[in-house]
Amino acid sequence: MERRRITLPLTTELARSLHAGEQVLLTGTIYTSRDAGHKRMCEALARGEELPFDPTDATIYYVGPTPAKPGQVIGSAGPTTSGRMDAYAPTLMSVGARGMIGKGARLPEVVEAMKKYSGVYFGAIGGAGALLAKSIKKAELIAYEDLGAEALRKLYVEDMPLVVIIDSDGNNLYEEGRAAYLAGCNLINDNHSGR
Repeated sequence: MERRRITLPLTTELARSLHAGEQVLLTGTIYTSRDAGHKRMCEALARGEELPFDPTDATIYYVGPTPAKPGQVIGSAGPTTSGRMDAYAPTLMSVGARGMIGKGARLPEVVEAMKKYSGVYFGAIGGAGALLAKSIKKAELIAYEDLGAEALRKLYVEDMPLVVIIDSDGNNLYEEGRAAYLAGCNLINDNHSGR
């Protein structure tokens, strides 16, 4: 299957053109944050403060990269489990953030927010942090330095390999893939039982 090249920002139009199961190569500016950073951003929004970056059409990568070795832009940068951000993701989407990169399932409330705000959830391969780091060409610390690996960073990525897990219509590759697998198993069982 050919990978589709997409360039950020993730506008509503671009988000709506993506479909669950589609393989993409992502290029552009993304931001890093995990649960501690998400909590802090949501608290800032609740106080009426601005975020450390413009969330409009932004994509957030759920990652806490390891320190860069000499000559590297960033250390290993594999995705963290996205469920830890589920309590905060709808709030960030409500102020314009549209893309999320991580691994694992999302709660129904997050999927509903994605449908409402044209969000897209991209899956990155867990355990491939060193490989994913190769697509990161620039990294800049922008906020919450005290959080260490969980500080907010602005990254520029080129051809980051991802899969659309949940699209803006709520189609979910995890659910569709499981259903297809089970249907295949039932077909095999039906064929064997007829012998």
